[in-house]
Amino acid sequence: MSEEQNIEQSPEDRKTESPEVVNSKLSALIEEPSTINYQLSTNEMEVHHHPQLEHKPKPWKEYLLEGLMIFLAVTLGFFAENFREHISDSHRENEFAKELYAELKDDSAIAANRLFIRIEKEKDMDYVHSYFRDSSLNALPKNFYPAFTTSLYLINSYAFEPKDGILSQLRNSGSLRYFKSVELQKLLGDISVCINNMRYRNDQEYQYFASPLKPFLLKYYDFNWLDRLRSEYDSAYLLNLINTYRKGNKPIEGKILNASSLDRSEACNMILFYKQMLVSTQSLQLNNYIIANKKILQVLRENYAVENE
Repeated sequence: MSEEQNIEQSPEDRKTESPEVVNSKLSALIEEPSTINYQLSTNEMEVHHHPQLEHKPKPWKEYLLEGLMIFLAVTLGFFAENFREHISDSHRENEFAKELYAELKDDSAIAANRLFIRIEKEKDMDYVHSYFRDSSLNALPKNFYPAFTTSLYLINSYAFEPKDGILSQLRNSGSLRYFKSVELQKLLGDISVCINNMRYRNDQEYQYFASPLKPFLLKYYDFNWLDRLRSEYDSAYLLNLINTYRKGNKPIEGKILNASSLDRSEACNMILFYKQMLVSTQSLQLNNYIIANKKILQVLRENYAVENE
């Protein structure tokens, strides 16, 4: 029986059908459109076909050209990176050279000054030594206390403390590798040794000042003279005060404390030993530093634009 006939049945006819038959017919009517739509959709999809693309092999020359282009690109990139690093390293090398040159140049001037005033100190030590040996310990001349002060009391004013801030920074950071000169590398190693030797020598001089010089001064040196000197002249640098006093005509009275207990021979021997220590420092440690410093400055001037720094 067709669908139209089923629909057109009269109510009396439907009553004669069992419930199972009715449900079966309703289910068929509901499911049939879904099945038809699915079949139509499937048929429509099967109509579309992908075209077959034809892949033709490239000539071997094209492969060779592509490979050559890739090789050239990689090679040029490599050389460009190396060139960039070279420019960067050269810039750093020049900057480090300028900083090192400035530090060493300042130290060279300080070292030359220390060498000069230490030679002047030796002359004062000769004077004090001669005076203690056979001169009056009560009637002191105007020049005695300035010489006495520079010979045994002033230590820091005559000490040379080399600076190595830039050099230590370059060494600790591994930046010394930027300097390509083998000669410069060797000289930087030499001056590091000179700096260490100079500092060790300074420690020895300080230790000698702590004993026996300091106990000797506390017993015999008149610190009232030094206090009156500071009150008379306006300067924070004691060596300048003494030089100003020497040029003036106004004496400042001073005396040797406990003069009766002074052992002249012991005092003279102590001064001479101290003088020999200073002479040794000047001729060895200080002189070696000055020579090494001069060589490095010369190499830096020859290889870098540092002369105007």
